[in-house]
Order: sequence, then structure tokens, then C-alpha cells
Amino acid sequence: MYKKRRRHLAVTFALFKVAILATLLIFISCGMILTVYGILAKGYNLKQLGKMPLPSIVYDCHGNEIGKIHGSKSKFIALNAVSSDFQKALIIREDVRFYEHKGIDPAGILRAFYRNVFKKKREGASTITMQLARNSFSELMSQKTLHRKLIEAQLARRIEKEYSKDQILEFYINRIFFGSGIYGIENASLSYFGKKAIDMNLSEAAMLAGIIRGPNRFSPFRNFKAANEQRKTVLGRMHQERVITRNEFQNAMLMGVKILPQNFNKKERVKSYAMDAIQRELNNALGESNTEDGGLKIHTSIDLLLQNKVEEILERSLQAIEKRPGYNHPTKAQYDSIKLKKTPDYIQGSVVIMDNKTGAVLAIVGGRDIKDSEFNRALNAKRPLGSIFKPFVYTAAFNQGLMPGSLISDGPIKKNEIEGAQTNWMPRNHDMKSYGLQTVNFGLYKSRNTMSARIGNIAGIDNIKALSEKVGIKISSSNPQIFLGNVTSDLQSITSAYTVFPNYGRRAPSFTIHSINDINGKTFYKAAAQTYPAVSSGPITMTCMALEKVMSKHGTGSGSKALGYKKQVGGKTGTTDDSKDTWFLGFSSRVTCGVWIGLDKPKTILKDAYASNITLPIWTKIMQECEKFGYTAENMIPPIPMSEINLCRISGKRTSKECISSGNSYLEKIPYDSIPQDYCQIHSHIGLSKNREKKPERLKVLKKLFQSN
Repeated sequence: MYKKRRRHLAVTFALFKVAILATLLIFISCGMILTVYGILAKGYNLKQLGKMPLPSIVYDCHGNEIGKIHGSKSKFIALNAVSSDFQKALIIREDVRFYEHKGIDPAGILRAFYRNVFKKKREGASTITMQLARNSFSELMSQKTLHRKLIEAQLARRIEKEYSKDQILEFYINRIFFGSGIYGIENASLSYFGKKAIDMNLSEAAMLAGIIRGPNRFSPFRNFKAANEQRKTVLGRMHQERVITRNEFQNAMLMGVKILPQNFNKKERVKSYAMDAIQRELNNALGESNTEDGGLKIHTSIDLLLQNKVEEILERSLQAIEKRPGYNHPTKAQYDSIKLKKTPDYIQGSVVIMDNKTGAVLAIVGGRDIKDSEFNRALNAKRPLGSIFKPFVYTAAFNQGLMPGSLISDGPIKKNEIEGAQTNWMPRNHDMKSYGLQTVNFGLYKSRNTMSARIGNIAGIDNIKALSEKVGIKISSSNPQIFLGNVTSDLQSITSAYTVFPNYGRRAPSFTIHSINDINGKTFYKAAAQTYPAVSSGPITMTCMALEKVMSKHGTGSGSKALGYKKQVGGKTGTTDDSKDTWFLGFSSRVTCGVWIGLDKPKTILKDAYASNITLPIWTKIMQECEKFGYTAENMIPPIPMSEINLCRISGKRTSKECISSGNSYLEKIPYDSIPQDYCQIHSHIGLSKNREKKPERLKVLKKLFQSN
């Protein structure tokens, strides 16, 4: 018994020594780490704390400055020039023990650890002083590591020794980011509420304090509902911590917050539609910590000289349309002379030019004058596509085995002919004419509605929708009206979708930002510029060849050559009902360009206004300028072998002797991988005798889909 007790004491003593040794090692290690990071923290110049964030500079693809964003409008103000309600709300929201700790809050660290581990809730433990340290030095902004946290902690201790609590708070409220490119409490209060920071009421103060943790996510301009929820949360915490009385809490909860229109202050206006597109992509591409950081160098895909030229062409062309006989809408000149602060109702336009191989946006115009309207029509206007959607319908049909030279009826659509359509849906051609049996290609380059409806019927709604989604156009409807372009999209999305034609099946997603460098010149963001296979090369090649015929002397795009642009290109006109929207989407080997013309409130632009006489001339002038700026169109060569083969015009299969004798054989040049494997059995008595069971089905298909007038 005595020996067992001695052995137990010996083991206990040994474990005690190990525990003491381990504790000493932990303390020594922590001491060494704190010493090392204390030395590292001394390398930071604390004078940086009082400096406002530098503006970020935006460059075009040639290194020319386009403009500046962030930081440039911030104004440093004293703490006593800020509402006391905001100061209270800020401390309750971000650092309730701010006036008690020395830069690091051990209780906050333990609370955050507990909630992150056991409650599975993400919560940070950074104090206001630590946040100030991070926001003041760009190299800390771009990191999310333990290394950064340790430097922050030691910097916070240095800051607390050098400055008073009120000075730290003053630095913080002037540097903090409030979303939508707004820095500093004074600028935030002016931008959101139209009043100085000293004049904010309790409800407004709580909202601004609430959005700090997610300034872009909770910006009242972007998501007022989320910002309002944050306001309520802060007010609840303030009441819980007894910073405000019950009456103050109840009154503030009931008091609504009125937000000004974005960029109400004219000094803060976006300078161009290109800058608007860049700003949107910047906010979407980067984390909030990176977006907040000033002093960035943002390298974009925009070609500034081309951009300026496109804006000039669009404006000059629309002025000419306003002078046409019969044009009866307000003109921009009339709007400018009245100078009323109302939404402009003159004719508008938008343009997007993309590099086929990368998806880089070379120019983007969202309207005629951003000073009159900041609504970016190239990105935000969802308009009916009309006939410019038809190439995707034809591609889906080619994918089902239809051939470009197959014959389709151009005659009137009969009741119940189109599967899934309402009984009374019988679309007509815009010229009210019918040309009998015509080739599939004829239907596309002449934009025949009756033929397109039948070709859509062959392709199948589900196949068309699946193909559309692959090229970036989502369709929710399952109505056969989509065969004629009853689909909405913005210009940038449909322009990106059209890159599948010059790329022979590969889509180029659009982007405007190539790369971003931090204040030290280090690149921390690069665009993932790459195409992806969206559609099989065989069917898309056949569509591409048909779109080239659109530009021939017999196609709806023939006016381009008449205006002097004779390069090998393809494209499609599109005019919606009553000439409310006119489109032209076209491409060369180098670029894809989309143009839309219309009024914001859809109205007939002009009697007999079509894409061929409204939009195509503008597209042609822009493409001619692209040539001058080095975006030279070369011959478009399909990446797959082409073969000439005899096909039957009715079945689309290889010809039999009977096809030849009946006059239904023709020579077609098609992609090698689209060559039919089967021979026509419709005209072959031998084939029919061997496959009698297929005869009723074949005849039914022919009667339903390929009937003539």
C-alpha cells in the first residue's frame, strides 16, 4: 500500500513538472512571438493613421487614365463634428469595451472563439483600434492570416500608447468605408441623408453604424431592406446596453430613414458608362476589404480612344434619326434647352464591343448622356430580342440533324401546327408575303417568321432553352413564341452569347477588369480571361455561315456593304413589334459588336423603322472604326474540316438514286462532323420496302413540318 502511494505521488509529481514545463514553454513561446511581432509592428509609420485613403486610378488597355474612384472625395472632420448618437452606436456595434481595453480585448477574443467553435457563427474579435490598424496599411488589407492578426494586435498596442481613445476614434470614423465608394462619416452622412454628420438623428446614426461590417452588402443604395435590419439590430443593442432609454429606443425604431437617390450630390456623379461598368465589376469581383483599400491601380480592357469614338458615332447617328421626317418624339436638343430635372424621354442607344478570343470589353456605352441618366442600358435594360435570337433557334435545329439546304415552307402557319402553341398563334412575315418552299438558310438570312416557327418546332423548346443557357441567356418561358425571339436580355449578355459564332462554339464571358495592383504595385487580382465550349462546332459553323449570308446582297444586313464595309463578317438584324426596339448583333474574326436603339418607355421609333435602316448603319460605322484602331477583321476559317456531299433537300440525309431522279438532290458544303450517316429512305422504294413500319411516321412528320402552301 505504501509503495503504491509513493508510486502515485511520483507520477503526479512528474505530471506536475511536465505541466509546469509546458506552461513555461507556452509563456516563453508567446513571449517570443509577441516580441517578434512587436518588432515588426514598429516598422509601420503611425502617421499613416491620419491620412485619408488615396483614390484608386483606373487605366485603359493602353495605360491611359480613364478616371479615379474611391477615396478622392473623403473629408477629415473632428470627433466633435460627429453626432454623439453615432459615436455611441459605433462603439456598441463594433467594440463595446473600447474605452476599457488597451487595443486588444481578451473577453472579445474568448467570446468570438466560443461562438465560432460551438455556435458555428462567424464572429470577429477585432477591436476598433485593430480595425484602424488594418485599414491604415494596405499590405494588411490584402491578407487574411494569423500573421496579419498578430501584427494588427501589436500595432493596436502601439496605437493605444501613442494616442488617446478620442483620437483613435476620430481616425477610425474618418477612414472607415461605408459602401458604394463612400469613405468617412461626413461623406457617408451627406451621401445617404443629405446632412452633415453632426446633424444625424439616432435612427440614421444606427443605420450607418450597422452597415460597417458589410458596407457593400448592406449599403442602403444597394439593399435598403438589409440596411434597415442592421439599424434595428444596433438600436436593440444600444437599448440592451442602456446607452439609450426605452422611449429613445421606441421612437427611433418607429422613425423611418429616408435615403437620397444614389449620387444625388453632383460632385459624386459617375463620369461615364464605362466607369460605371468598371465600378460594378470591381465591387462584384473583389472582397470588401480589397474594395475599401485606396491607392489601387485598376487595369481595364477598355480602349479609351475607341470608347470615345463610339460615343461620338452613337450621338451623331441618333441626332440624324431625330431629324428624319415623321420622327415625333422629344429630341435631346429640346431636352437640353429646357434643362428640367426629369428623366430624359429622347431616343437612346447602347453599344458593347468585345474581343472574341478573351471576352474583354473594348467599349461599352449605356446611353447618350450620363449627366441626364445614369441608367446603364448596356447592362440593366432587359429588352425583347426579336430576330437576333433566331440564330440560336436555327443552331438547335442543326443540332437535331436539320441541314442548311433543307426545304421548309414559308407559307402561313395553320392552327395547331406548332406544338405547344395556343390555337390562335399563327405568326406572319413582316412583309405579309410567302415564298413557298425555301432553304433553311433563306429563312435565317431573310428573317422569315413562318419558317423560323417551323424550324423552332423541329429543334424543340427544351433543346433551344438548354442551348441558350449554355451561351449565357436564361429562358424561363416554354412558349413557342421564343422561336421568334420573345426573349429578353441586356445588351452585354447577348453580345457575349454571340461570340460563339466567330469562335465556332466557344463562348467568351465578358469582363472589363484585367488586373488590379495594390498601393505597393503588387498584383492581387487577375481576370480569368478564357473561353469555354458551349455548343458543338458543327451546328454552330453552319449557323455562322448562314449569318455571313445575312450580310450578302440578298440578306437583311446587306446595307453594311453598301456603306463601304466589305470585310468578311456575320450578323443578324432584329426589330421587335411596332419597331419599338431595333438591334444589330454582328461579328468579325476579331470582335463582336452589339447595338440597340430605342426609347426607355417602349414606343414606335419611327414608321418603317427597322434594324436595317436604324441600327445597322451605326454598327457599320463602329466596325469601320474598329479597323482603324487595329482590331482588323481577317477571313473566318472554321476549325473543323468541311466536306461537300450530296444531300436530299427533304430528308436532309445522304441522297439515294431516287432523290437524284426526283430532283431533290443537291450539293452541300457542311462540317465533317455533321455529315449524316444514313441515306434518304423517303424517295427510295427499296428503303421504304425494307422499313415499311417507318412510313406512316415519316409521312406524318413531312406533312406536319414541311408542308408547302
